[in-house]
Amino acid sequence: MSEQLTKIVVDCTTGKQTILPLTPAEIAQRDQDAAAFAEAEADRKAEADRISALKESARAKLASGDPLTEEEAAVIVV
Repeated sequence: MSEQLTKIVVDCTTGKQTILPLTPAEIAQRDQDAAAFAEAEADRKAEADRISALKESARAKLASGDPLTEEEAAVIVV
């Protein structure tokens, strides 16, 4: 048995709430939105990891006296 996806529709004038099943179009949109969110979240995490690695590299270079790249300098002067 598969799970029935539903939505709540609220009539703001009366306060009446109605639970309705999602249409196939709404289910497809929900799946597209979830996939887009997962992709955006993966991109955000990759960028955060990239910045973290740049900061770590900059710290190591500062400690050893090596020159920083433009990108390393920009990330630590925020």
